[in-house]
Amino acid sequence: MSEPSATIYAPGKLVLMGEYAVIDGAPGIVLAIDRGVRCDVWLGDDTVRLTTPDGDTRFVQPAMRHASPAHYRFSDWNPVDLPGKPGFGGSAAACVAACVAAGRPATDALAIHHRVQGSGSGVDVLASIHGGMGRTEDGRWHPVAPVIPVVTFAGRSAKTGPRVQQYRLWRGSAHARFVQESTELVDCFSDDPLRAFRSAWRLLVAMADAAGLEYRTEAIDHIVHTAQSLGGAAKPSGAGGGDCTVALFEDPDAAIRFQERLEAVGLPSIPVSPASGAHRVDA
Repeated sequence: MSEPSATIYAPGKLVLMGEYAVIDGAPGIVLAIDRGVRCDVWLGDDTVRLTTPDGDTRFVQPAMRHASPAHYRFSDWNPVDLPGKPGFGGSAAACVAACVAAGRPATDALAIHHRVQGSGSGVDVLASIHGGMGRTEDGRWHPVAPVIPVVTFAGRSAKTGPRVQQYRLWRGSAHARFVQESTELVDCFSDDPLRAFRSAWRLLVAMADAAGLEYRTEAIDHIVHTAQSLGGAAKPSGAGGGDCTVALFEDPDAAIRFQERLEAVGLPSIPVSPASGAHRVDA
């Protein structure tokens, strides 16, 4: 196949703080990373032709309704070779990439993705649109100085949807306190990220127990314990139950020892870097 006439890159995301509470409009801290979705474009087709890795076009088709005739091929950007697929917000990145490829505002992906998915906070879409690291609140993105976590795959993929549905069933005073405490931890993250991480882990575990949703796994517990034993802090990124964890350390040598210990028990690290927002590169 010939070289594409253009390529669109849309970053994935890691949620560092505010999981679950963001569904209620509370703030979160989200990092856009250089592992997301790319869309290669070949001109010359008489129609709009879409291809995706698994044939699922639900999150790209609505954005392409007024696109110029061409072949649009969506694929993983910087894929990782793992036994499961880590949760980097691929559907959100694909939707953002499709909007950019079609020549429409990337912000259109917020409404499109929510309509197709049927729920969600939109923080993964915001990260893919804006790039870098941001504080999200009520659909808004405020850039903040990025921190680079150590990312570890917890050994299995996890579905966010069922956990979010279970969380939505949990209401009452305990739920309101959870949202308030999550907000307070996001507010103190910039001053003391490790303390905020440790407190967020405890808060999310208590929430999951109260709401009756699966959050912890044996691998996640081991990752968190290993980080804390080395003076760091770790927690799942996102809904839990698997996928990826994020860890922070003040001592770079401790971060290296952390990765070595986890690699030795089959829990691989995934290198990530902050990524700019979705953009198009013409040949």
